[in-house]
Amino acid sequence: MKGKILIFILIVVIIALGALLGTKLFMSNEMKETGSGAENEDDVLTVVIDGKKQKVPETKYAGNKRTLAVVIDNVGSAIPQASLNEAMIVYEATVEGGLTRFLAIYKDPKVETIGPTRSARPYFIDYALENDSIFVHFGGSPKALSEVQSLRINNVNGIDDPGKVFWRTNKKTAPHNAMANVEEIWKYAVSRGYKTTTTERNVLNYATEEVKLENGAVATTVNVPYSTSKVKFVYDAETKLYQRYVGNTLQKDFITGEAITTKNIIITFAKNYTTSEENGYGRQAIENIGSLDGYYISNGEAVKIKCKKTSRAGKTVYQDLNGNEIKVNDGNTWIQIVPIDLNVSFS
Repeated sequence: MKGKILIFILIVVIIALGALLGTKLFMSNEMKETGSGAENEDDVLTVVIDGKKQKVPETKYAGNKRTLAVVIDNVGSAIPQASLNEAMIVYEATVEGGLTRFLAIYKDPKVETIGPTRSARPYFIDYALENDSIFVHFGGSPKALSEVQSLRINNVNGIDDPGKVFWRTNKKTAPHNAMANVEEIWKYAVSRGYKTTTTERNVLNYATEEVKLENGAVATTVNVPYSTSKVKFVYDAETKLYQRYVGNTLQKDFITGEAITTKNIIITFAKNYTTSEENGYGRQAIENIGSLDGYYISNGEAVKIKCKKTSRAGKTVYQDLNGNEIKVNDGNTWIQIVPIDLNVSFS
């Protein structure tokens, strides 16, 4: 009789322990799925900030793949360009003749072709450095090429390419037709011994929840009137994205035909001037070190910010007027680097 009682008690204990274990497993799975409870190691990226390891939330551009910084042509038959929508950040800045050129920063792009590529300028090197990027370009100004060598920039130069990374499309006219193959860029980088991963955080501080700007100005249309191209961004309240126009022409992708769109726009006012390099060419210099005025624009609103960069390789920190680093919406960003007297307007 006692033996039966002991067996019964043992069975009850086993059942109770099983139920308790099942409850813990269920709760653990629930916390993983809902994000509640302790932080899940799989949902965060460890990076090095100020020499210390820190964790950042999982956002669209998280991950430790090193970025590519590709100089993109923006004149003549170079337009329309390929794969600008895939870029994490696109910097637009003035070059000689009042024209503009792009530096597109790609974080593990899921495309085959980028371009047309174009020649480097020194200030594009600055933004490649702060993004810890492999610098992709097709030639460059003498000063830029000298700095690529002196600063030991991990770069892929179309002038030196044996013919695998870059190719020329017959749908555009030279020199505005040099396209780049993403897979071959990575192969070339590996062959040169460049590191392909990074422990650095992204330049922009991406939010995991939608950012709502407080006391912002209405900015459903953003006008950026560069001297030779009148850039305009128009907000679509349904998609919560801005469509990009040059003049009254909607920009589209060279391959897909899709409209060029962006989630965020940053305006940075920086002094630019003509250098003595190669008299007659009008090469530009941009003073991007220091505390510069600007705007952060998203979801149809704009707020004033400060853009602070302490050195060429130092990451630009975008701050509100109280000195706090701003959070930006989790999506692609166009950074318009404009002359300090440019009449940027919103409506």
